Amino acid sequence: MLIQTRGLTKRYEVGGEEIYALRDVDLEIDRNEYLAITGPSGSGKTTLMNLLGCLDTPTRGTYLLNDQEVSQLSDDRLAEIRNREIGFVFQTFNLLPRATALHNVELPLVYSGIPAEERREKALQALRSVEMEDRATHRPNELSGGQRQRVAIARALVNTPSLLLADEPTGNLDSKTGEEILRVFERLHSQGQTIVVVTHEKTIASRAHRVVSIHDGRISSDLRQKA
Repeated sequence: MLIQTRGLTKRYEVGGEEIYALRDVDLEIDRNEYLAITGPSGSGKTTLMNLLGCLDTPTRGTYLLNDQEVSQLSDDRLAEIRNREIGFVFQTFNLLPRATALHNVELPLVYSGIPAEERREKALQALRSVEMEDRATHRPNELSGGQRQRVAIARALVNTPSLLLADEPTGNLDSKTGEEILRVFERLHSQGQTIVVVTHEKTIASRAHRVVSIHDGRISSDLRQKA
């Protein structure tokens, strides 16, 4: 098992009032699952994504990632785990505008202290995995939206993470380009990558093999769609 949460809860204080963004969430995700987390705005799905991605810590509850309890670690340790275990894909791509595709993909390896020649080879391999090796020297403004998202996916994969976590990954793309990105996810999943997509779109969620729905900070349903 890759992920296990027990009683995961996130509480905020707003104007002296306690607000629960997430309440007592129990969730298990196996390796090589393709799972969608869905729900309306304000349901708690983004809070759950932030906790699973080690971008935030819970008020209470436990979170095991790769058999390591990560729910109460320091910010520095969480940053190490994010860089080693989790690849992030966002709808806004988050690419450095002045850097080439290759240099954008290399960035997580720089933080890991990987030597330059090894960085380049790993980055080219990641670009190859999303069919973008021939655009390695292009900057983001020389790429289409779909190509930019492929570069962002390559960057997320370059450290061979345990988990690929995608937040509304087709949100800034037209339907045809969004379909191309979903096919990239399906191919990566077929190669063994664990993928969690956070989306409010039912058509995007329907492509996953399992859909977890969040409402009012709780899991309202957990359905497997296909083998």
